[in-house]
Formats: sequence, C-alpha cells, structure tokens
Amino acid sequence: MSVEFVGIDPDTDRDHCPTVWVDKEAGELLIQGWDPDPATQEDCVRTSPANGALPEGEAIVRIPARMVPMIREACDALERADVR
Repeated sequence: MSVEFVGIDPDTDRDHCPTVWVDKEAGELLIQGWDPDPATQEDCVRTSPANGALPEGEAIVRIPARMVPMIREACDALERADVR
C-alpha cells in the first residue's frame, strides 16, 4: 500500500492531531480524527440510511472544519490518479 500524507490539523498540539492521508492505489482517503461522544455517535447511527448499528471494522470520526481544504486536496489527488 502506498499511503501519501496530505495534511494535519493546523491547530494540532502534536498529541491529538486529526490527519488526512490518501491511498492512490486503493482509491481511498484515510482520516484520523477524534472519537465522537456517545450521544453524537448514537445520532449518527440513528440518522444513517444504513441498517442497524455500526458494523465491525467501521468507525465514525470527528474532524475540525478547518481541515476541509486538506480533504479537498486529498480528493483532488485521488481524481488526478484516476482511480475508481
């Protein structure tokens, strides 16, 4: 797997640092974020069109809006790699 770093939360303290990577081979974004509080997790599961609880191996992560430019950059990198 070839993972490419895209960006880290600009307000990070380097101990709690939401981060974005891209895997162009797999055509996927990799996002490190904070665990949501239980009420937020329940709201996400309750309002999801998916069936039931969050499946094993999946997670809901919270990232700050200030990281939107990094996520856009990661999406652009995947589009330039022409992976689908």
